[in-house]
Amino acid sequence: TFPPFEMQNTETGEIIGFDIDMIKAIAKDQGFEVEIKSLGFDALVPALKTGIVDIAASGMSITEKRKKAIFFSNPYINAGLAVTVKSDNKNVTSSEKLNGLTAAVQIGSTGAGKAEELKKAGVLKDVKTFDNVAIAMTELLSGGVDIVINDAPVSEAYVNKQKGALKVLPGLLQSDSYGFGIRKGNQELLDKVNAGLKNIQDNSTVDKIKAKYFGK
Repeated sequence: TFPPFEMQNTETGEIIGFDIDMIKAIAKDQGFEVEIKSLGFDALVPALKTGIVDIAASGMSITEKRKKAIFFSNPYINAGLAVTVKSDNKNVTSSEKLNGLTAAVQIGSTGAGKAEELKKAGVLKDVKTFDNVAIAMTELLSGGVDIVINDAPVSEAYVNKQKGALKVLPGLLQSDSYGFGIRKGNQELLDKVNAGLKNIQDNSTVDKIKAKYFGK
């Protein structure tokens, strides 16, 4: 539910997306296989810590708080938090002017953390939390919230499918980089992922995957 990074093929039920292609390319380069499991985003860090999964490949921003709980690979894509509004909203024109608004966010995301921070600071009026971005955007379309705070690439991909109903405001609330999450202490796997990531960056595999999901 996080296209184009993670999504489900409606015909086959297969989980596909940018992150999936990336981790499979890394695995091929390093000689190991991956089995893809679908978990709620807020369950990823606990799943890593308990060994339910070995790697979180899920558009996960590298944050100081998360780094205390898990290892992160080197960054593999730049992302930032963007604000989305309905296209006919003439009052909210910038990500810097959010006073008195109600925001929708995805549970456990950096967008949720930023929204709570803005609420505590007295900027946002309220924050509504949802299981995924699609539901948050639906809440925006129905008028239940004023804005959605979410990762820019995902927001832009969603907006592009809405035929002019939504727009992403100029400017980012903060800059972020995504990394692959790995259980703390598993240095061997971390080294393999970083080595594979470097190799697929050097041989242009990453460029091909980016072109597949983001175009030029």
